[in-house]
Amino acid sequence: MKEIQPRFDELAEIAQEKGCGFHTWNADAISSSKRSETLGEIARTVGSEGRIRVLLHSIAFGNLKLIAPERVEARSAAANLAHRLGIDAEKLTEVADELFAAGEDGLHPLTSQPVYPETSYLDEEDFGRTILAMGTSLLGWTQELFGRGLFAKDARIFGLTSEGNEVAWKGYAAVSAAKVSLEALARSIALEFGPYGIRCNVIQAGVTNTPALRAIPGSDQLKSQALLRNPGGRLTTPEDVAGVIFLLSQDEASWINGEVIRVDGGEHISGSTR
Repeated sequence: MKEIQPRFDELAEIAQEKGCGFHTWNADAISSSKRSETLGEIARTVGSEGRIRVLLHSIAFGNLKLIAPERVEARSAAANLAHRLGIDAEKLTEVADELFAAGEDGLHPLTSQPVYPETSYLDEEDFGRTILAMGTSLLGWTQELFGRGLFAKDARIFGLTSEGNEVAWKGYAAVSAAKVSLEALARSIALEFGPYGIRCNVIQAGVTNTPALRAIPGSDQLKSQALLRNPGGRLTTPEDVAGVIFLLSQDEASWINGEVIRVDGGEHISGSTR
């Protein structure tokens, strides 16, 4: 919260300048009692005529551990290269790390490899907690908002997924399962709440340099690979994602429902590096 509070303060100032209301609640979004308490406060704040037009589900609370011990190759590419060049392997890796940090993304195969916990691995409880937090908790918010009559006649619900829904990243198994669960739930929300004017879509953002990404072991390598693949030559930004959510919240987008929409500048479809 400390990291994002300055941004909230900035948004509050912008809202004040434009004469708009800006309200925040800091609560455990996974707790059903806290959810009910927060929605009660929101209902009192918006008043009897106020309604919710957009609900965005974005909870970064997952377990990032391996499911099995990592098997490390006895000799890496960096070690082989150093041997052929007749130089010290550690020195080669050190230089590669320095250049990689300076923006030479193509060197990532020669850099120090991500370090994963060696004594703790994902179990079923880890999966359950992660799937609830990052996936199925959207259902409780949707059902309770609907039950309280707080949704607008034309409302939009958004979830956030990632490329980890289709490809395997080390340490991402539980989050990947949560993202797939979220997508399945979003389709059902789109179908069953659609008759009430509620649309539900999921945004699949490209690799975005956020605190949530940086918590993933090997995130620097993920970023470098994305930069090499992306036709736009840059990472996705939060503003890119916000812009698409804004567009999908307009009246003209009312017929888009139950979709997973990629916002990545072509990163996903790129089969080559620049």
